[in-house]
Amino acid sequence: MIILGIDPGLAKTGCGVVTMRANQPKVLTYGVISTKTDQSLANRLKIIYNDIRNLCREYKPSVAAIESIFFAANVKTAVAVAQARGVAILATEESGMELAEYSPLQIKQAIVGYGRASKNQIQEMVRILLSLDKTPRPDHAADALAVALTHAFRMKLRGGYRAS
Repeated sequence: MIILGIDPGLAKTGCGVVTMRANQPKVLTYGVISTKTDQSLANRLKIIYNDIRNLCREYKPSVAAIESIFFAANVKTAVAVAQARGVAILATEESGMELAEYSPLQIKQAIVGYGRASKNQIQEMVRILLSLDKTPRPDHAADALAVALTHAFRMKLRGGYRAS
């Protein structure tokens, strides 16, 4: 199973593609889709949409996993993230894959085992779980890998895939 993890954001959308081989998660690629504040909103959203579509075409994931939005105070940021999240969801839907959504709490519990884990703890566990030499950077890319791993672990617990 190939899983596309997405950490949505307007300035930086983290993306990570993970597969399970012999019950061991392996990273295929990760990075960020960056947009600039001097670009129009429509152009920024189009960049996110097109880049996710390109990832889907290249790696052919069967499922996308995306972080749900959780903002308590900053409405402006929440709206921008929601717009980026919307085009990411559209890109995955048009690519014909199913979509799973996970809250930050669910991701922290799946990766670290503790719902109040710090960013550094999550990043270090992503590094360990994927047998990487160094922590994935930037942070949004590591977060996207964490989302993909969360889905992989959930599917494994449910017996929803057969690892090769």
